[in-house]
Amino acid sequence: MRVLARVEAALLHQTGYLFPWTPVMVATGIGLYFGVRVEPDRSVYAGLICLCLTLIALRRWLPAGAGTLAIGGALIAAGFILAGVRAHMVAEPVLSWRYYGPIEGRVVAIDRSASDALRLTLDRVRIGDVPQERRPRRIRLSIHVQSGFIAPGQRIMTTGHLSPPQGPVEPGGFDFRRHAWFQRLGAVGYTRVPVMTIAPASEGAEGVRMTTIRMAISRRVKELLPGEIGGFAAAVTTGDRSGMGQDTLSSLRASNLAHLLAISGLHMGLLTGFVFVACRMGLTLCPPVALRLPVRKVAAVFALCAATIYLMLSGGNVATERAFVMVSVMLGAVLIDRRAISLRAVAVAALIVLVLRPESLLSPGFQMSFAATTALVAVFGTLRELGPLPGPKWTKPVVGVVMSSAIAGLATAPIGAAHFNTMSHYGLLANLLSVPVMGLFVVPSAVIAALLAPFGLETIPLTVMGWALNWILTVSNWVSHLDGAQSFVVSPPWYVLPFVAFGGLWMALWQGRRRWIGAGPVILAFLLWNSGYRPDVLIAESGGLVGVMTEQGRALSKSKGSGFVAGVWLENDGDGVDQIEAALRWPDSDIVQRYLLKDNEIIHITGKKAARAFDECRDNQIIISAVALTLKGSCGVFDPDRLYETGSLSVLDGKLTSSADLAGHRLWSPKPAGDRRSSQNQ
Repeated sequence: MRVLARVEAALLHQTGYLFPWTPVMVATGIGLYFGVRVEPDRSVYAGLICLCLTLIALRRWLPAGAGTLAIGGALIAAGFILAGVRAHMVAEPVLSWRYYGPIEGRVVAIDRSASDALRLTLDRVRIGDVPQERRPRRIRLSIHVQSGFIAPGQRIMTTGHLSPPQGPVEPGGFDFRRHAWFQRLGAVGYTRVPVMTIAPASEGAEGVRMTTIRMAISRRVKELLPGEIGGFAAAVTTGDRSGMGQDTLSSLRASNLAHLLAISGLHMGLLTGFVFVACRMGLTLCPPVALRLPVRKVAAVFALCAATIYLMLSGGNVATERAFVMVSVMLGAVLIDRRAISLRAVAVAALIVLVLRPESLLSPGFQMSFAATTALVAVFGTLRELGPLPGPKWTKPVVGVVMSSAIAGLATAPIGAAHFNTMSHYGLLANLLSVPVMGLFVVPSAVIAALLAPFGLETIPLTVMGWALNWILTVSNWVSHLDGAQSFVVSPPWYVLPFVAFGGLWMALWQGRRRWIGAGPVILAFLLWNSGYRPDVLIAESGGLVGVMTEQGRALSKSKGSGFVAGVWLENDGDGVDQIEAALRWPDSDIVQRYLLKDNEIIHITGKKAARAFDECRDNQIIISAVALTLKGSCGVFDPDRLYETGSLSVLDGKLTSSADLAGHRLWSPKPAGDRRSSQNQ
């Protein structure tokens, strides 16, 4: 009873400060949905709805503290339901076999793959004789051959390879299959033959008009600002990164400036801030207007309109939508005479994003964006209560920029390291030299260029923008080449980030000295991160690559092929070498590659010639093959059919774990092999 009384007293002390916990509870429910291994059926959702309504009803008869806990439980249940409803709403056919043949569809998006190949997203797809009810709604196709001009809205045709979206490259890793499910991508693939246009964009531009406008703006920007600067300018204005090379992207990542490419909170905040200040100052300079109209609210309306136009021109991706929601909530607060920047406003924005796209909780963009915003609002809110900063007035903007960069960097560093396995040691320096230039020159130049473009006068502001972006690229290149600019980090266990998030949110949202209890989970998370172990053996889902941990690092069975998988494995190991160097660690170079691991022998077979050379195995052998095998003996054989069922594999301390074991049976899980064969035959 004493414990309950203390909980009751603690919650009563938080009265008036509990609303920011609302999205935290909803996010907990969403996380539970994605964490279960079996897709819930209707009875589960019915039970959760009843539980939710019961908890809300009980709140009237419960003490205040217990009632608050009941509402928290109802929000967790609501989050679970939201995620499940969203997963069923986006359900579309997914290709369940490997396909080669004619591919036809309408171009709805153009970007570049990690290998720098042009990549098209197609809808209204036709593939061979596959009936409409089995066709994916959308596919993504990488173009590995020089093709003619391709624009959004065109209907194109080619011959290529398609396959189902791949699962995690290692058990417990990022699940692209789940990510593709929520993007309604039913197949991914590539082509090595030219792409032909069979219908121009004007014949069916419905749904891609804004994309067409975006690409036209992007082409114009690249014409005036050629090279990498033009590609950078197109990326920050329209979200089109197709003009940027891999070396530039790598440099920006190494210097922790890659966030300047994504049209997210920084860009939207700078844009709306510039428009808001410019409109407010302009209206204030006109006394008749300033005396008759609420200038601050009018400026907020103009800023909101600018944000809406920017959202449409940037392609409306998830990061931009999230940023738009955040600035809309803050500008809405201005319109209703509330504080624009507060934890309550951040909570409203997070809640809207989670309701609209529950799956965004799992994305690093959502996590880093709200981690930085929450930390900045919480820290500067505390400083505001303590009084103005000491020192001359002219130093305060400089101190504010330094503090903002440092706070945002500290808040997002664990998330970035966990997702991307790298840490930029001079990221603060690079951001201090670049972010003010982005706010003072790049964004204002872009706004002025947009206003002058109808009159053909956009050249001058775009030239100024090019000078500023050239400075940022120079800083990026310099910082990325400093000694020790970047280090690699081992991937943490899955439970580390939830501990970090809980501890950080507790310190930011809880009122009073007990907020520092949140430091405990954060410290524990880093201790658990440091004690994590990487698998002894990793096996690719295709059977085309095997990686074994050695004293020198992970040894790979192949120096070429499965490059994406190899790169992710080495990144997760915190190993900075490339695939070729990792392959030199593998001692056997025969067509049948062998590796002795404690009491077991790992044997990798990659081709038909190697398969013919191996026909019998022993109990202590694990056979991985990229081609079908029929072997004598009682060894463990993992050929394409079996790997389709299991997904990627890992071995740690002699225990074999598959991606299928960890992922369970969900909506986005692959069909059983029998269903796959029947679909292919049809």
